[in-house]
This record gives sequence, C-alpha cells and structure tokens, in this order.
Amino acid sequence: MKQLLNTLFVTTQGSYLAKEGDTVLVRIENETKLRVPIHTLGSIVCFGQVSCSPFLMGLCGERNVTLSFLTENGKFLARVHGPVCGNVLLRREQYRIADNPKACADISRSIVIAKMANCRVALLRATRDRPDDPNNEQLERAGQCLVNFIDELKNRNISTEMIRGIEGNAANVYFGAFDHLITANKNEFFFRQRSRRPPLDKMNALLSFLYTILVHDVESALEGVGLDPAVGFLHVDRPGRPGLALDIMEEFRPYLVDRLALSLINRQQVKPDGFKVSETGAVIMDDDTRKIVLVAWQKRKQEEITHPFLDEKVQAGLLPHIQAMLMARFLRGDLDGYPPFLWR
Repeated sequence: MKQLLNTLFVTTQGSYLAKEGDTVLVRIENETKLRVPIHTLGSIVCFGQVSCSPFLMGLCGERNVTLSFLTENGKFLARVHGPVCGNVLLRREQYRIADNPKACADISRSIVIAKMANCRVALLRATRDRPDDPNNEQLERAGQCLVNFIDELKNRNISTEMIRGIEGNAANVYFGAFDHLITANKNEFFFRQRSRRPPLDKMNALLSFLYTILVHDVESALEGVGLDPAVGFLHVDRPGRPGLALDIMEEFRPYLVDRLALSLINRQQVKPDGFKVSETGAVIMDDDTRKIVLVAWQKRKQEEITHPFLDEKVQAGLLPHIQAMLMARFLRGDLDGYPPFLWR
C-alpha cells in the first residue's frame, strides 16, 4: 500500500522554493524558514506569488512529487511533473474505452450511483445526529429522491448523456437540502445554490477551495498508477480539464469535502470575518482562514475508514490512490467492473 505522504502547502506570498541536496527549502526574503526532506512529500501546492527553482522542479519530477501552482484563491494554474509513468498499454486501453459509448456509460453509471448514495448518507446522518431538528423531514424527502434517481440509473441501456442529466437533477436535490445541514452562524453561512465561477457566498467559497484541493489529490493518484487524468468517461474531454480526475472525484465530494466544510462551519472553526467580497462579487477566504482549512484538510486525510471493496481500514487520504488503483485494474481486465467508493 502506498505510504500516505504529506502535501506541502505554501501560502506565504513571496516565498521561494529551492533545492538543497534531497531537501526542499522554503525561503522568505532570503531567509530559510522551512526544510523538508523530499522523500516525506507526496506533492507541493503553491498559492499565489510563490516561485520555484528549476533544480527543485527537476528533483520533484525525478521523485514523482507533483508540484502545482494555484492562484491565491485556489484556482488551478499549472502543474509540473516528470516523465509520464505507467504502462503505455494501460493508457491505450483507457483511450479505447473512452471512445466506446457503452463502456463509458457503464463506468459513468457506477460513479454517479456511488455519488448519489454518498450524498444520501450525508443527508441522513444529519437526521440521526439531530433527531429533533424540524428540517429532518425535508432531508429525508431529499434522500428518498436520491434513491429514486439511483433506481433510474439501474437501467443499463441509458446513455452517458442521460446519466449526466440524472446526475444534474440529483445534484439540484442534494444542494437544495444542503442549507439544512448548516447549524451555526446561519445569517453568514447559508447556501442557496451552487455557484462556482465565481463563488458568491461564504459556503460556496469554502466548497470550491476544498474541491480544488481534492481534484489535485485525485490527479496525482491517477498519474501515480499510470492513467491519464485528462481522459475521463463521465466528463466530456476539454482542453485543460482533468476529466478522469473529475470523474473519480465525484465519489468523494460528500465524504471528504462536504462533510469537512460543514464541520468547519458548524464547529465555528472558520469565522464569517475570514471571508471578503472582491470587486467582481466573488467571495474569497483570507490567508488565516485558508491556513485553518488546509490544516483541517491534512488532519481529515489521517482519519481511518473501512474501504467498502477492500474491506480493510485505510486512511482517508489514501482513498484517491485506492480508487485509481482499482480503475487501473479494471481497465487492465483484472476486475469485471469498476468498484466505486461507497460511504457507509
């Protein structure tokens, strides 16, 4: 099993990353603030005005440490990685299946069913945690709607386009009930609808930031097993979009991101004044809030869960790597179908 390595998040503006032997140095105003051995890192994520020496880029490529650059607000810009790894035959099979409508539909159906099931778990857990909450009836109704959508997807003759339509309707139902999961600072943290480019409220800003971090982890996991993150089955190919990473990410949204975002707000670990509105109307987090979120994300990855397919305890941060491995095994013909992640 892959070791769960750390992600180094660099958020201090003006930082410079350099190489010293097999060590990553973080320098601020010519002063070394941090030294991290490269073998302890799985990836490095740089936010905003953070630069990096070409020698460190080379070391990261050599050691298979993904180096990503994002805007200060978490929008993905670019990533640096070494030579493409993995068996060329695996990628060729991935591309062949991506061009097969029936095979795409089968994989997409499994992924979307898992996503809906996991969304339902998120809703119903809230009703169990707060049995006297007057909103429980609406949450249960939304959960039943998701069951109905899952039943629709059991028809193996539907196309990928129809699956996308059902997934969109299910997302509307889930996010339509999402505001009832927020219990603290309701005047400041509310959820009316999903807004992404840009996020127009504090809850959407938090979700978008965490989704960006999640897709980064999934991309790294897919590259680690030799798959092409850009060629997916549910998401349409688009230049610059990691289609397969977005596919696999769907299974994890409720468990890894939505649950964490709600916890941060309901436990008041993030404060309303940690967000500001830009001139364009976009809501963004300040530096201190972003650091709180990143620390919570790292702790979240250390939690253990029993994987439904492997039936063994694993750290949450390993889930993208496990699902990437299972996808690769399926594409190679070692598994009859792709087993998605189901939250129990």
